[in-house]
Amino acid sequence: MLKQERQAFILHQVNLHNQVLSTSLSQELEVSEDTIRRDLQELADNKRLIKVHGGALSLSFNEPHHPTHVYAHTQKKLIARKAAPLIQNDMFVLTTGGTTLIELARHLPPTLKATFISGSLPVVLEYTQHPLIDVILIGDKVSKNSKITVGGEAISKIRQIKADICFLGVNAIDAELGITDNDWEVVQVKKAMIESAQKVICLTIAEKINSSQPFHVCPVEDIDTLITELPPEDPRLEPYHKKGIHVI
Repeated sequence: MLKQERQAFILHQVNLHNQVLSTSLSQELEVSEDTIRRDLQELADNKRLIKVHGGALSLSFNEPHHPTHVYAHTQKKLIARKAAPLIQNDMFVLTTGGTTLIELARHLPPTLKATFISGSLPVVLEYTQHPLIDVILIGDKVSKNSKITVGGEAISKIRQIKADICFLGVNAIDAELGITDNDWEVVQVKKAMIESAQKVICLTIAEKINSSQPFHVCPVEDIDTLITELPPEDPRLEPYHKKGIHVI
């Protein structure tokens, strides 16, 4: 594979999954980690991504409140429009982080009265712009990579919550492999949120379907509803219908 093709693949993975690990890229592309590090440095020098220890982040992580480098922005806005009507007045809503959740926050109707609980700093900032909702920030150490609070204290606080709904942003989803991620600490937070909610709603662009990352979050049977930009009858969603998941 030529360097240009390799870097195009890396950039696509960064945009799709928000962050990538050098070790995973090395295995997928069958090149040395030194080669990957050089590629990441070159892409960072050209302002195509953010290089961090062990991998790279999407540029959207450097624009926490009004990101301009949002991958698949149109699709994420459609997902947000589908998801927003599921929230009713007086609900307690847990949410993870990511640009799709930011879009959901922006699509909440101004008349909604509910309580939103999250450890994602960019998402919480968006919630605070809403006129009527209450916002609870889950506190603990902040992951610089994901801008989400992580650690034992955050997990302990989440486990004290009995939320009506958890909106789960995902890095990768597969009907057989389940929901997976590439950040171990964020995975632990997501697991706690799933356990603390009566209903789990998964938000993902279709491009993440049939993909996987190193760390397992949960089997797809643990989610109640799957929302993508696709029409529910799309053949790519058939395996999720068969698992008994409500698809929107």
